[in-house]
This record gives sequence, C-alpha cells and structure tokens, in this order.
Amino acid sequence: MRWDSRQLEALAAVVAEGSFDAAARALHVTPSAVSQRIRALENAAGSVLVRRARPVVATASGQALLRLARQTELLGAEVAAELGANGVGDGPGEGADGGTADTFVTVPLAVSADSLATWVLPALAQVDGVTFDLHRADDSRTADLLREGVVMAAVTSQTAQVQGCRSTPLGIMRYRPACTRAFARRWFPHGPTPEALAAAPVIVFDRTDDLQDMYLRERAPEARPPRHHVPSTIEYEETIYLGLGWGMLLVKPSLGGRPAGSDITPLEAGTVVDVPLYLQQWKLRSAVLDRVAAALRKEATRELLPASTLDVPPSLTLIQPYRTSES
Repeated sequence: MRWDSRQLEALAAVVAEGSFDAAARALHVTPSAVSQRIRALENAAGSVLVRRARPVVATASGQALLRLARQTELLGAEVAAELGANGVGDGPGEGADGGTADTFVTVPLAVSADSLATWVLPALAQVDGVTFDLHRADDSRTADLLREGVVMAAVTSQTAQVQGCRSTPLGIMRYRPACTRAFARRWFPHGPTPEALAAAPVIVFDRTDDLQDMYLRERAPEARPPRHHVPSTIEYEETIYLGLGWGMLLVKPSLGGRPAGSDITPLEAGTVVDVPLYLQQWKLRSAVLDRVAAALRKEATRELLPASTLDVPPSLTLIQPYRTSES
C-alpha cells in the first residue's frame, strides 16, 4: 500500500509538536490543512491514529505509521544532504559547501538525565551534519519512546529488544547510596537499619526513578521514607551534598566538579547499584544513524564501566567501590 508523504509528515509533526496548531506552524500550513491530512491518513489506515489530547499521542496503529514517517523523513533528509554535498542543489546557498537547514538530518534520541549530563553530549558532539531531538526519560523507560515511534534510538536499561530494533551493550553506570557525615550521624547512628531507612528522608530524581527503591527493597522492604523530588542531575547531587537526605550518587561516570574532600560517606562500604545500559536503534540502513550509534558506543567505552555482566537487569551488588587508576 502506498502512503501519502505529506500525510505521514503531518502525523510526525502532530506527535512531535504535541498539538495540531503547533504542527501547522512547524509545517507552515493552516491547522485545518493538518487536520485534513490526519483524517485522510486515518481513512486510508482504517483506524484512529492519534488521541486528540494535550499533548497529542499516537495510538497503537498510529505508532506503526509514525515509525514509517520517521524512517521516510530520515532517508529523505539523507538523500537531500548527499545531493547538497555533491553540489547538485538548485537553491541559493546549496552545493558543496553545505551548511543549509536542508543539509542537516534530525535524529530523535531518548536518553536519561544522568547519561545526558555525563557522557552522551560529548558523544553527539562528534557527529557533524546532524541535529538532535533529545527526549529525556528514565533509563527503564526510554525504550518505550522507541517502541512508540517517537525516537529512532534509545539509551536504555531494558534488556528486552524492541521489535524492529537491534540492541548493543554499552556499559555500566555505577551508583553508590550516600549522604553527608552529619546526616549519617543524625539518621543512621547504628547504620542503615530498616528502622532508620524508614525514617530518614531520601532524595529521588522523579516519580519514575527506581534506584533508591531498588536499595530499599533489599534492605528495608517495608520502608516508606519521606521523599524529596529533585528532577535535575546537578541539583539532585547538590541536594545530597547539602544534607537534605540520602540518595544514589554517580560513581562512574562522574559528574566532576565536586570539591576534594567533600563531606560525603557511603551508607554501606562496598555497596553499589549497577545499571547496565544498551543502545537500541531501528534496523534501518542509515548512514546517519550508524554514525550516531558509533559515536555513542565510542564514548560509552571510554566513560562507562565495561559491559562484562550485561546479562542481568539492574541489581544491587555488594562489591568494593570503584577505584580509578590514580587511586
């Protein structure tokens, strides 16, 4: 079956922008034109493709066509970039020098806040001719955006391979439950006992962050401690350093910039939570997507712990704290 490219473009724009009006502005058409294209696509598909809410979201049928729309957009943009690089463009400013908006390819990518704040951006900086539409979500949920057709690739902790995608191990992000020494003296005078963990305030990133609960399930399954929600990686760590509660601090890769001798102590010596990461991407022959994947793999190899135990989901591990070669 042949699908209308303008209708697919409208579907991708409506989902990406979140509303018909915003999609119309992005496509430089009227909202009525966008609505007509979506209705025509729904008639052709024989099913409702989007839930008309705020934001607009694709239905199960819409997700299948959204993936097609993204793939069509990607391959079309690659061809346009190749033609521009070969000097066959007709418009002003096109040609071998490139650099126009038409020569850039956009890659939607799902990634966690911690990966974004540490190793992902340096990886993306190595890729020329690409603009990135970054979607932030918890590592355990980024693959959902891939499944829904919102992104083309995802850095995820999900081991199950998304249908139509390939999965590559990247490495391990390591966290340690920690707090200030003053906080430990006040709340954990006898260590992180179940009673103490039930009472001591804990800091979580947002309501999808499961790292702290992973530790609590092992040490105090019945604990329901008071919670701070701090949905920013830098401010999350600062909240721990200021003594508002305990939480999971990144060990590898490190955010850096912390003063030497900071007054931080682990809740338990040698206790870490390892989160294995995978890169899942569409099984699509795309030079651009392959370049992005190669850059992510290269930086992950440099910054993450080796992916030697990636046959298990995120788990609590009792090992010696990670030490760099300088320590």
